Amino acid sequence: MNRFDDLEVFAKIVSAGSMSSAAREMGLSPAVISKRMQRLEDRLGTRLLNRTTRQISLTEAGEGYYERVVAILAGVEEAEDFVARRSTLARGLLKVSAPTSFGRMHLAPHLVKFLNANPDLSLNLDLSDDYVDIISGGFDLAIRIGELPDSSLVARKLAPVRRVLCATPKYLKKTGDLKKLEDLDHHALIAPHNQGPWRLEGNEGLVTYRPNSMLITNSSEVVRETVLSGMGIALRSTWDIGTDLRSGKLVRVLPQYASSKGLGIYAVYPSRNFLPAKVRLFIDYLATLFGPSPYWDSGIDPIKKSGD
Repeated sequence: MNRFDDLEVFAKIVSAGSMSSAAREMGLSPAVISKRMQRLEDRLGTRLLNRTTRQISLTEAGEGYYERVVAILAGVEEAEDFVARRSTLARGLLKVSAPTSFGRMHLAPHLVKFLNANPDLSLNLDLSDDYVDIISGGFDLAIRIGELPDSSLVARKLAPVRRVLCATPKYLKKTGDLKKLEDLDHHALIAPHNQGPWRLEGNEGLVTYRPNSMLITNSSEVVRETVLSGMGIALRSTWDIGTDLRSGKLVRVLPQYASSKGLGIYAVYPSRNFLPAKVRLFIDYLATLFGPSPYWDSGIDPIKKSGD
């Protein structure tokens, strides 16, 4: 066994989450996997993994080493693809993390076309509203929505995000229309459980409004359904309610306001010089599918200026 084999074992342990799982996937015994891992750490003179009886986690040195090992393995895969004239084909397992609602609404319906075009590829789509650790979770990439903080990861913007204030016509008929932001103080508001401020952009520039929500929930989908039921006003993304706005089930409230322009939908992946074809092709597919004017914004009015 050479040093390259040890790198593959280390990467497989991290992506599989345990030595026993890595052993099963590689067709080796747990004892061999453990011995190979110990040999690698002895050669490097540092501990790469923290081990417990049930799971493993990367040390600080292990995190940096893993990023570089993944880059090496990806480079080898890319080189082999090039030699075999398969650089434009996706193959193997692609592991993707995405937000629950967005994944259900805007990834799932389009996967069949991508997978049919890449028959040698299988896809593991993990939906969660938590920010997963891409490296320790063994993900090839993650779809994230918002304003991305500084990170050692690479991010490619797939589409802009617009969030608008909305409610049902029935609710507004009962409570009356709104003219200015302060009118929200007298309405039933529905916000996510963190009760974070609503950052909006209007004629006067960026403004912040802190909602006092009448409902506490950790589910974005619950917020959406309660707005549709006529409970109150919420700030929702157009990718989530675009169809409801076009059908008239929901209407814009204070249409002179929308979310700040810094929001976006991003494909985030570990920093590396060579992307496997499967990752590159999937990101390109989503970027083409969504783009700077995504289909869910079709027919939705932009921010209205004063006097419109």
